[in-house]
Order: sequence, then structure tokens, then C-alpha cells
Amino acid sequence: MLAGPPPSFNAGPPTQPMQQQAHPPSQMYPNQFQQPTLPPNFQGNQHQPPALPPNFQGNQQAPPAGPPTYPNMQQQQYQQQPTLPPPSSVGNQPQFPPQSHYPPDNQQLPPPTHFPLQPPAPGNQPQYPSQPPMMSNGINQPSMPQTYPNQGPPLPPPSSSSVAATSNSLRPAPITPNQFGPPPTMGVPQFPSQPSFPNQPPSNLAGMPQYPGTQPPFSGPPSTFPSANQPPPPTGYPQQQLPPQYGSQSHLSGPSTVPGSQLNGPGTYPGQMPPAPVQQQQQQQQPYQPQRIDPDMVPNVVQVLEQSQEKIQQPFITNAPGLLPPLVATDFVCQDQGSCNPRFIRSTTYTIPNAHDMIKQSHIPIALAISPLANLRPDELGPPVTNFGEIGPVRCHRCKAYMCSFMQFIDGGKRFLCCFCEAATDVPTEYFNHLDHSGRRMDWYQRPELCLGTYEIVATKQYCKDEKWPEPPAFIFMIDVSYNSVRSGLVEYICHILKTDLLDYLPKDQGAETSNVRVGFATFDKQIHFYNIKNTLGQPQMMIVSDLEDIFVPLLDGFLCLPQDSRGVINSLLEQIPQTFANTQETETILAPVIQAGIQALKGANCTGKIYLFSTTLPIAVAPGKLSNRDDKKLLGSDKEKTLLAPINNVYTKLGEECAQNGCAVDLFVFPNNYLDLATIGEVCRVSGGQIYKFNYFSIENDGERLHDELKRNFQRTTVFDALMRVRTSAGIRPIDFLGNFYMTNATEMIFGTIDSDKSVSVELKHDDKLPVESNTYIQAALLYTSISGQRRLRILTLALTVTSAYTSLYPACDLDTIMNYITKVAIRSVTMSTPKSIRDNIITQAANMLACYRKNCAQATTAGQLILPETLKLLPVYVTALIKCDALTGTQTVSTDDRSLLMQRVMSMDIKGTFAYLYPRIYALHDLDENNLPPPMIRCLYERLSESGAYVIENGLVMYIWLGSQVNPTFVQSLFGVQTGHIQPEKCRIVDLDNPISRNVRTLLNMIRNERNAHMKLFVIQQRDSIEPFFKNYLVEDKGFTGGASYVDFLYHLHREIRNILQ
Repeated sequence: MLAGPPPSFNAGPPTQPMQQQAHPPSQMYPNQFQQPTLPPNFQGNQHQPPALPPNFQGNQQAPPAGPPTYPNMQQQQYQQQPTLPPPSSVGNQPQFPPQSHYPPDNQQLPPPTHFPLQPPAPGNQPQYPSQPPMMSNGINQPSMPQTYPNQGPPLPPPSSSSVAATSNSLRPAPITPNQFGPPPTMGVPQFPSQPSFPNQPPSNLAGMPQYPGTQPPFSGPPSTFPSANQPPPPTGYPQQQLPPQYGSQSHLSGPSTVPGSQLNGPGTYPGQMPPAPVQQQQQQQQPYQPQRIDPDMVPNVVQVLEQSQEKIQQPFITNAPGLLPPLVATDFVCQDQGSCNPRFIRSTTYTIPNAHDMIKQSHIPIALAISPLANLRPDELGPPVTNFGEIGPVRCHRCKAYMCSFMQFIDGGKRFLCCFCEAATDVPTEYFNHLDHSGRRMDWYQRPELCLGTYEIVATKQYCKDEKWPEPPAFIFMIDVSYNSVRSGLVEYICHILKTDLLDYLPKDQGAETSNVRVGFATFDKQIHFYNIKNTLGQPQMMIVSDLEDIFVPLLDGFLCLPQDSRGVINSLLEQIPQTFANTQETETILAPVIQAGIQALKGANCTGKIYLFSTTLPIAVAPGKLSNRDDKKLLGSDKEKTLLAPINNVYTKLGEECAQNGCAVDLFVFPNNYLDLATIGEVCRVSGGQIYKFNYFSIENDGERLHDELKRNFQRTTVFDALMRVRTSAGIRPIDFLGNFYMTNATEMIFGTIDSDKSVSVELKHDDKLPVESNTYIQAALLYTSISGQRRLRILTLALTVTSAYTSLYPACDLDTIMNYITKVAIRSVTMSTPKSIRDNIITQAANMLACYRKNCAQATTAGQLILPETLKLLPVYVTALIKCDALTGTQTVSTDDRSLLMQRVMSMDIKGTFAYLYPRIYALHDLDENNLPPPMIRCLYERLSESGAYVIENGLVMYIWLGSQVNPTFVQSLFGVQTGHIQPEKCRIVDLDNPISRNVRTLLNMIRNERNAHMKLFVIQQRDSIEPFFKNYLVEDKGFTGGASYVDFLYHLHREIRNILQ
């Protein structure tokens, strides 16, 4: 179906014969950037959209309709059409306008991005068998234009007069009903000489990479249309007639098959074209190079990021409601002056529609992405801690909102008006202060809660369980000592790194000299072995529990100890464990009783904490939580895949709930050689707030460094325990839907066993009533937690948004980064409830409706031949292209079932920066690094942008590839890897610590990437035309995927047709 991840998520050795190799998670991620919105009255330059040159030539003809396409046809043939003469000038590329600063409501809307979409010139095209062989090489070949199921008919051949382009539009001729043809493509226009974009090589006119052989089948995405019981989405420009078969279809369940559509068979996919008559077959054998849109003519992520970064000349100041923050992938500094830093909370739009009807028409979700513990830059202010003493936090007596900078004091400071519910609350005597002439308290700037959007409160005993102060948390390490684990060297390696290094990196509070975290150790196979490490013992003691039905911990005193107190006994234990189990023959393991024992141990010690569980095999031993192998790769990508990706029972879900309620979480490190059923056992991590780390076919040589680094990062990142989060909003809207990895016992509170700086949740808001346009609306997220030192605290995050009744104010205030984060999580959650096709259809429909509403309400004075994109949403098509091809969403048999489950769980807890990286991977050139300019400029995700004489790194936050061109300098390879080009192995190749500029610069860059992503990321080294190069190519989200899926340019045509269908 669509693109997939690398030869397995954490790397099953690609040395095996292309064995179920997970294809690289296709990535990308949207967000338009707007200049860090500046204070009111700032005069921003408004830029005009690009105008096409007057002498653009468009004579292009669509083919006559061929006979209908039937499902399961073995070949697709194409009719021959005359080719277009090449344009005389091809070197110059149009410049896209920089994004404009959005004006206040009373100013003009910023100009939208628009570019014409013209019909293609089809011709002799190669035949495409229905099943793709594995690619033999990656030579650039011309791309095939793609058609899509349910798309409108093709444009007929225009007369010479109809294509005379004006300076800013191209008008296609009217559509002839009941004709299907290839999607439009456009010859490269002649442009006046302009500089090409920075960091982008000239477009390769040979076309985007097309793999030799065949296009794989693709069963979607035809998009759905509004159902009959919904008001039709906005319509707005001259429309062209469509065939009568475009009837109303359900928005939720995905489109039914359109009667009479010849493109709707199961074997069709975007990119397929109607077959040509049999007599044309002889003309099909010669390759044809079709004209196409120049990729530089369409909005692209790299250019938008560069333009956005150039506009950031000063800090983003949060001193007014509704300011749109800079793009999440740009480098900016935030000054908190009332609303919280956007790294903590982002909204899909910073101007809320005043009524639900606007949301229904625009299809823009109203949602928040909340990362309550997000890391800040070193030059940004962290949340200050305030202590209200015995009176506890100051709150509204009605809605219980916490004091914030938007509360208004009245009656000389004796009462305050709540900005959320407008109730008046008496100010406690201890908190009273006089007001100045403007109505502000005299101590306004001395109190963080009065002048900042983010602050922390030291909680009182009323906020603790049983009104008792909590103990510092503990870490329990539970190690699988079965045959597989011992044989691979895993047991010995874990004990070694814990003993020699990792216990020195246990987390501690800011300013603390030593960590208060206690540690405990247990091992397991078919039984559980507990160890007494009390510092008064000369040697550790082992206690075995074999009754797995009613699990208990045989010792409380001595199981959890401070490492600095019991270091000698702990070191002795870690030396003895590998020796004790060195000759084990036990192959069966248990899992659920092990987790249960960890929970019991933490409960017995009356503390919160984490269970680090190291497991290698499916738990098949007779015990609670026993599982069997139910893997069936044939189901992946089919309508029945949801049975495979949902848990088989609720045993591990209930364990996760117990963890969350007891303030602990499970971090699961798995080292499988085959199926593990992560869909089931991963539930304990999902519900408790933990995380899964997967190391396929573990070997110390290939994975030891990554295991060590991931554990170290896990220890060091900001983590809190026994957390509870609640979101409060102004009257008129309320939170109704919550997405992420947590547990809920009621409709408003999210419970986390632990939550860390890399985790995020999404919250959808719904209107209860109309909002007054002249007012603001406020949002407050409160996180109650136990810190790493055992202190109970509250973190308060407050955000102010404006309200509008006009679409011309709504669209300029949209944050595409947040919209895509939310749409991605909704889609991933649907995988276990819906079918792949309907999920993709719904994503495309939502995107088309968002753009159609803009077209209707904000850009009526444009011609129908143009695709109009709002400035803030101009990257929406490229992000949607990537999302519907990504591995987490559209599994194919090249991604294993467990890798798919892992990806789904990882994406559900991703913050906005994570989804951006996942949807649109970063590519950097390595062959010309400058140590004074790291990281270097990004490169677009197009194969044609990679030079055969270059070397590049691509990363999506989960995995990294280094790609070496076939003509790369051998000296570069020797300087980087210490071996000749012919000796490079994809997984085993290491960047050697050599004393030369190439090695130093590449290692510095990779460390920068890993630190920014806070993940080690498995590294593969791929040579051009390698057998596993297709996995690398799946990250190039603007190209076609090797398992199917449209390219970015082809998807634009499909989206344009969808918008025109909606507007009719």
C-alpha cells in the first residue's frame, strides 16, 4: 500500500534475504511558519503570490477515454499521445513568496499561495504488471503521472486560445463528462532569470525517480464526499461539470464504490491509468518522458522553513492573546509574558471560531497539543516554583482554575474575577495585596503566577495520596535470564553497563548532589528470582517465587536500596547473575507475573517508580498473561489487520491501569528474534505512560552502544511520577477527546504512571455555546505530579486565544504543525477500529474540505484552474501525502506486525516536533560539511536531489540512514568508516573515531541530531543501488513509495480535483 520503515524498526539484519524488512517509516510533518508573531501594530511586509510568466505555453492534450479498467487485470496499457516540445528555457526556477505576517482582522488577508495545475501530456508509457518486483537499482527514470480513484474526468485538449496564460492564472478547458484520463501535468514554464532556492540543486528534468519494473498495487485513497445529511462544504469558484456518478457518500465510513467508475477496482491505485485498446500494444514498448510540473513550482518544506527562519530576528513574546508562534522546526527563543511558551502548549488555531458551524464548514480541528514537561532552550526561563504556604494554591472557588496572569482583581484587591467562569472569589488574607492605578496588584512582577503563563506550585498534603508526603521513586530492573537472553550475551551486557556506568547516571533534582532513587533487581524465566542487596550483607541473597497465580514479593527490607549505600553488594550481584545462569536451558518465559511482582514491590515500599523490563521472547510458559503466536502477515494492509493490531486480551491493559493508579510505569526493552505480540504486551506501557524499545536480532556488536545510550537518555530526561493532568477552558468550549498514552477513570482527568519530556497528549475542544467575538478564550492545563526527589508539585500552563466569526481571520491563525499532530494521532487510533482505505479517505477528505472552505470564503476571485493554498496551510498537501504513506498507518508486508504496533504506540505519544520529523525526514549532505556551519542546510526528500558523487544522512527521529552515491570519493569512505567502499555492510558499518575533519564533522552532526531527538536511532549505511536501497527511498516522501502511494506532485492533482468536486 504505502511506504514503510527500515529493514525492521530496530533492525532485523538486512543480511537475511529481504526478510520482512520493515520499510522506513515515511515521514513528514506540517506546519507553516509565520514570523514569530510580533506585538500588535508591528508592520509586516505582505508579499504577493508568485505570478506565472505571460509566455507560459500549455498546449497539452488529454487522451481519448480507453475501455474500462477491470479489477485484477494483469497489465495496464496506455494510449500514445503526441509529445510536447521541450521548453526552451529550463534552468530558472520560480521563487515562492516568503510568508507574510498576518495582519489584524481589519486588514487584508495575506495573499494565498496559488499555482496552476495543467493537464498532462500522456504518451507511450511502459506497461505495469500488477505486482512489483524488488527494485534492482535506483536510476532516475521519468515518473508516471497518477490518476486517483473517484477523481474527476480529464481536461479535453484546449484550443490554442484557451491556454494563453495570463500573468497569474492558467485556465483549463471545460471537462467532458464520463471521460477518465491521467491527471494533469505541466511543462516547465519559461521564467525570467531568478536565483534558484538556497540549498536546492537545479531540478532534474528527467523526472522524479521511477523504479524499474513495476508499480505496486494500491487500494486507495479515493476520497469521500460530504454525506447527504451534512451541509455541503463551502463552494466558491466556477465549476466544471462532473459525471453524475459523483453522489453523496458517508464522511465517516469511507467512500462506497462509485457506480460506473472505471477506476474503482481493487487493483487500482493512485497512478494507475485506464488501459489502452489492444491494437495500441505495439506502440507501448518505447519509454516516454512526460512533461510534468517542476517540483520547484510547488510549496516545499525546506524553502518554507528557510524563509521562516530568516524572519526570526527577535524573541517570540507571549504578551497578547492569539499570537501565532514560529514553526516548530525553526530555532526561536520565547519570552513568557502571560501566555505559556509554545513548547508546552500549541493550538491548531490561535483564533477560535465563535460557533461550531464554522468548524463544521472549515473542517479545521480545534485541538491542543500539550507537552507539559517539554525541554526549553538554555536561554529560556524554566517554570519558577512558587510556594503559597499553608493556604495552598489560590484557585477559583467555582471552576477550580488556578491563579494566572489573566485573572482580574476587583474591590481593591479583595476579590478576583475568574477568566474561565467569570465568578468572583475572595482573596485569602495571606495573599492580599493592594492594587495600583491601573488595577494591577502592586506585587504583579514579583509573583510568577501573576505575570507568567507557566509556573509551578509546591503542593500541600491535600494533593498527596492519603494526605501523606510521597517517598522518592525507585527503579526496578527485571532481566530475562532464559536461554535466548544468555546466548546472545544480553544478560552479561546489561549487568556490565549497569555496574560500570549507568547507576552513576540515575536522575536527581536540580541542585541535588546525589540521586534519591533507590534500585532493586530481579531476574526471571519460568520463575521470578528476587535479590536482597542490603548494605549489611557480605553477598547478595536470591529468593525464588514459583507460585505465579498469587504473586508476592518475598522481601521488603533489602530489595530496594540506594546505590551509593549498597554499591559493593550490587556490584557483586551484577557479576554473579551472568555466571549463575550461564548454562541455563530454559527457553520458556513468563511476563505478566513479573510486572505484577514489580508493582507489588513498589506498593510495599510505599513509593512510585519505574519497572525496567528486559525480555527476549513471547511469554508462552503456563502462567497468567500467557500468549501464543497469532502473527499473520497476510492480514497487514487488509481490512482484517485491525484484529492483529489490537490486543488479544485485556490482561496487560489491566496491569497498565494498576501501574498508573500506583504511580509507576513499565519501560519495556525487547530483543526478539521473532514475533512478540507487542500489540498485546505493549498495552502495559501505553496505559501506564511507559515506552517500548525494540532491538531485533540483538548482538552486542551491532546494538550494544544503542542499548547503553537509550538507557542513559531514559535515566537523564526529565521524568515525573504519579501524575494527573486536567484541562480547563473558558465557558462555551470544553475538552471532549484525549489522545496519547495514559489512563482515564473519568471524562476529564488523564492519569500517568510516569510522564517525561518527550511525551505529549492531544486534546480536542468542542463548542457548547457561541463565543462572544469581542472576548478572548482561555485554556489552562494543570499537571499534579511527584518529582524525582519525592516532592509533590503542580505545573500550571495557561494560554489565551482570540475569537472570530470570519474565515479570513481563522485561516491566517492556523498552526499546521499542531493540526497534523492531531490528524496523525486520530488516524493511528482508528487503525484498530476502521479499515486502512477508509482512514486514508477520511484524511484526504478533511484536507480537501479545509482547502475548499478557504477557496470558497477567502479566495473567490480566482480561476478554477488554480489550486489555492492558504499561506498557513500551504504545506498541508505534502504532509498529507506523507501521512497516508507512512508505515504506522498503512502497513504492508514489508513491516512486521510488531514493528507496526511499536510505531503506532510511539506516534501516539509524540510531540509536535516528533510528528514533523516522522512525516518529513531531514536530509543533510555529508560530503561537504563545514565545521562552522553545522547542521548544514536541509535537502528536500526527493531522490533527484541526491548526487551520485555525494553522501547524505536522513533521519526521522526513529531511525537513521547514511546513503553513499555510486560515485562517492573513496577517500571520503575511508576517512569516515576506516574501510574501503566494497567492505561496507549496512548494519555492521560503524563511523570510526578517526582524527580527520570528515570523521569529526560527521560525528558532531550525528550527535547533534541524536541530542535534538533525544534518541540514539539505529544507523544503517546504504550504498546506491543496494538491495535494501528501497527502504531508504521510502523516506523520500515527495517521491512515489516503492510499496505504492502517490508522489507529492501527483497528489496535488488529486487534491485539486477533490476540492473542485466539493465546490460543485
